[in-house]
Amino acid sequence: MSRAAQESRGIAPELLARYEAVIGLEVHVQLKTASKVFCACSTRFGDPPNTNVCPVCLGLPGTLPVLNRRALELAMRAALAFHCIVREHSRFARKNYFYPDLPKGYQISMYELPLATGGWLEIEWNDTRKRIGITRLHMEEDAAKNLHEGFSDSDRKSYIDYNRCGVPLVEIVSEPDLRSPAEAYAYLNTLKQVLEYTEVSDCNMEEGSLRCDANVSVRRRGAEEFGTKAEVKNLNSFRYLQRALEYEIERHIGVLESGGRIEQETRLWNVAGGRTESMRTKEFAHDYRYFPEPDLLPVRVSAAWKEEILKLMPELPDARRARFIGNYGMTPYDAGVLTDTHALADYFEAVVRAGAPAKTAANWIQTELLRRLNDAGKEINGSPVAPAALAELLKLVESGQITAASGKKVFAKMFETGQPAGPIIAAEGLTQISDTAKIERACREVMANNPENVARYRAGNEGVFKFFVGQVMRATRGQANPQVVNDILKRLLG
Repeated sequence: MSRAAQESRGIAPELLARYEAVIGLEVHVQLKTASKVFCACSTRFGDPPNTNVCPVCLGLPGTLPVLNRRALELAMRAALAFHCIVREHSRFARKNYFYPDLPKGYQISMYELPLATGGWLEIEWNDTRKRIGITRLHMEEDAAKNLHEGFSDSDRKSYIDYNRCGVPLVEIVSEPDLRSPAEAYAYLNTLKQVLEYTEVSDCNMEEGSLRCDANVSVRRRGAEEFGTKAEVKNLNSFRYLQRALEYEIERHIGVLESGGRIEQETRLWNVAGGRTESMRTKEFAHDYRYFPEPDLLPVRVSAAWKEEILKLMPELPDARRARFIGNYGMTPYDAGVLTDTHALADYFEAVVRAGAPAKTAANWIQTELLRRLNDAGKEINGSPVAPAALAELLKLVESGQITAASGKKVFAKMFETGQPAGPIIAAEGLTQISDTAKIERACREVMANNPENVARYRAGNEGVFKFFVGQVMRATRGQANPQVVNDILKRLLG
């Protein structure tokens, strides 16, 4: 049987149901430091190639690495946020393999003595919560970046940018507790959220700050023993992770059902082809010939240092969601939306602190602000409407000085121009009319111009009432107090 035939897809749903996927993720996260992990070179993204380099990160003879204390602190913060046990003693090791992106011929990582072990992360999926185990969290240095495209001679040569070489990373390895691509997506999303909240990393996948490898196998439902796994690399977006896992699960089932055998290998996700492709046979730990890094002292973490980092730990997403529900009377859904990112949660609370009612602020941020930010391709930190400016507008709406409809028009102008509400309201003449005499005149004029509809209403067709309200609001340019309009029309028409 050919390999192509074994890997055919299009698995029937009833066949898929006979199998269970077993998934574990290895997530590489760039730590939010100004300098590299073992030297003083900048970690800034986007600089010209090979400008943020020095003899240490280029692996020149006679150089010695020095551990970046800030990188270690951030790694410990991540470990504590994921409920890991931070080990008192850990040690760096040399992971030996020869590839152009490793100038020393090895990568400094951690192996038999990682920084932290035994953690967990709770995910919410399908209206349930599930705890996913974290096997280990360890520190390592990043490799350089190989460039195979974009040059006139790319068909013959590859280029290397060593700016990334030595950038500080943590690798977070999960237990094989995930059972579907959707669960894996939820896990990665939750992990990213915690890392952003704790300011361990900016998690910018486009810049390589968050990268994921997936280990996946399948087994018959009810079986205890794991199947042979394949590792999938090149997953630089949540969507690609989910699609690659879906492809691999179907591929494994197809091979097994055809009488074939799964090979333990490393595969790459081909974005254009929408499939995984074999890259190499899967390495084992002994292939890397790990041994303790002789140029770095073992890492010692005292209980007092751990306690100091715990005290400085910011409020985590789950705790903030619970507080929003309790303090602001939000639904779990609204609390989930508004705590999706640390910056969004901060924005909401800044609006409330500036005097806006919490419920009104929550509604406007979700319906008006987030929609416009999404349309404009902006993040919350780039909002043209500052929290205090939004609070000012919402207080005007709540106090009845402008209508909600006018408020939305004002907000659109605020978002477009960055101006505060006051000048826009004055320029557009949008102050709410509550003068009953003025509103009654407008109501009488509308009734006088529409005698047929007056007759219909008085004959029992109450549905016409909305017509009168709309006409009065149009005549007053949406500035009339809606409740006053309703009261006067009912009196006059009755």
